[in-house]
Amino acid sequence: MKSRQALIRQIADENNFSIRQLYQWVASARGHFTIVGTAEHIVDTLQDWFENEAADGFNILPPWLPTGLNDFVDLVIPELQRRGLFRTVYEGRTLRENLGLPFPVNRWTAEASVVQAAE
Repeated sequence: MKSRQALIRQIADENNFSIRQLYQWVASARGHFTIVGTAEHIVDTLQDWFENEAADGFNILPPWLPTGLNDFVDLVIPELQRRGLFRTVYEGRTLRENLGLPFPVNRWTAEASVVQAAE
């Protein structure tokens, strides 16, 4: 908890925030870095971070739901795709398939298969 407290204190000090400004910043961004702007500006920032190895992925926290997330999906994702930074086709229908992970063997069905094969 102290590290989060120290981070928020540092942000308040660096920006000379009043208590109210700090509250608004924390409430809107939940304490995370915020990118605001056009889809192109947002993608410029994400691309810069990604290409310079400042991040290997991003958590998207829209300020409100569902329209904030819809805006990201409808405006930012297509720009990321246009730049070749976001997939346009998925390898499979499940997260496991898209990550290239094998389907785990279920011990109960595996045992049943062995029993059936023995019969």
